[in-house]
Amino acid sequence: MNFKSITFFVVFLSCLLVSKAEKVEVVVEGATSIAQTDEDFICVTLDWWPTNKCDYDQCPWGQAGLFNLDLKNKILEKAVKAFHPLRIRVGGSLQDQVVYNVRNNIENCQPFQKQDKGFLFGFSIGCLDMKRWDELNEFFNQTRAKVTFGLNALIGRKESETEKTLWVGDWYSHNARDLMSYTISKGYTIDSYELGNELCGVGVSARIEAKQYAKDMATLKNLVKEMYPNPKTQPKILGPGGFYDKKWFDTFLDASGHDVIDGVTHHIYNLGPGNNPDVVRRVQDPFFLTQIAQTFKDVSNAIVKFAPWSGAWVSESGGAYNSGGQLVSYTFAFGFWYLDQLGMTSVYNHKVYCRQALTGGNYALLNTTTFVPNPDYYGALLWHRVMGSKVLSVTHKGSPYLRVYSHCAKKEPGVSFVFINLSKNTSFEIDLFHDLNLNGGSPNFEFKGHKKREEYHLTPKDGNILSSIVLLNGTPLELSDSLEIPKLKPKLVDGLKPISIAAHSIAFVTIRDFNAPACS
Repeated sequence: MNFKSITFFVVFLSCLLVSKAEKVEVVVEGATSIAQTDEDFICVTLDWWPTNKCDYDQCPWGQAGLFNLDLKNKILEKAVKAFHPLRIRVGGSLQDQVVYNVRNNIENCQPFQKQDKGFLFGFSIGCLDMKRWDELNEFFNQTRAKVTFGLNALIGRKESETEKTLWVGDWYSHNARDLMSYTISKGYTIDSYELGNELCGVGVSARIEAKQYAKDMATLKNLVKEMYPNPKTQPKILGPGGFYDKKWFDTFLDASGHDVIDGVTHHIYNLGPGNNPDVVRRVQDPFFLTQIAQTFKDVSNAIVKFAPWSGAWVSESGGAYNSGGQLVSYTFAFGFWYLDQLGMTSVYNHKVYCRQALTGGNYALLNTTTFVPNPDYYGALLWHRVMGSKVLSVTHKGSPYLRVYSHCAKKEPGVSFVFINLSKNTSFEIDLFHDLNLNGGSPNFEFKGHKKREEYHLTPKDGNILSSIVLLNGTPLELSDSLEIPKLKPKLVDGLKPISIAAHSIAFVTIRDFNAPACS
């Protein structure tokens, strides 16, 4: 073999090893939708954690907690405004230790203080004064955010003398009433109130029995009806905001009563603890990622059976618990998990998906110190802009490392897709088929577009999925000199060509001439 032959063989072999393309036929059932999300499906949490919330010898919350957050920061403001609107949940682990100093009758009204004994999560009661509440609402109004406020559900109760972690007694609603009265008097808008955080099932640090919780939800519903008599502006009621437990949830929903709960909320932390070295593997493992689908289905089925007037919400999800995965949550790789979660929950008819957190911890959409967007921020923003509320069934028989979700386009006409390629070495060439059969059978026809497709390809810098820099169609996404969020512009691609999905990448694709009857 001569030198030229050897060189050609080496180059050819290296190309095969870098990335091999696999053809995949993706079938979209466009006749009918299979589920529907809220128009403002994307949500983030602002949490109460103080600076000295620490896990695994690090304290990643900085000044990101609600008592400390710099609400005048321009990057923070612009990052929220870009969603127009972004749904923000005010809540988290410490919300059941927050009291509201509306009447100025709480002496020494202070934020949380570190305590070794006698308090949940190692922190004292935290006191929210109305000056800070005003500042928060000024920020929400300025950024046009849609606000869900998490109420303290433990106030008025006491810990059981016979059962550890069980709290007993009725919810004391007077402090919530005072906060609502003040909020209404100032003209602040609240989209929804959620009662309690992680108190259902076996709880985390505390728990409440299902029937008692149902009784308290009815109390909250009656309070909201009284304070907000106009049904058109009445905030929604959400709960229980914790981890799914079939027996507890079934009992809770069955006892809650008709039209009490508007959103059945649950939490997801399926990647394990934040110091788990296996997190980076798990976010690339399609078999692991799929395991949580049963929980989403179970929650949806429980709602159909016991509370069909309500909808399912994921009201907190950070992947890895205890402040997020130390080496993964702020990198490109975490987008595999996050966007797959968005896709799965939408398929199982969840209305809202709330990410922990906007800023703070290792799992934030924005850097805790600088507020510069992490890679997931751009994935969330693209989802919000291109994926509409109607969900379509989409399937393929190719590699499980290719994840595909499809919705009607956010702006008519057309259909949008998100393709998630978990494979390090395999790229995919996608041919689309449109199945209009209502009674099964083979897909009707291969779809060939005649208009240019709008494609947004997200890849990590230098191909390193642990990079915190993301590229859109080959260009790094960075703030401008004036600290503006970069514009997310698609590349236009000939509609007759297959859709190319690179290895270890995420792509949003909108096809304007894909005429799905469900999207008409």
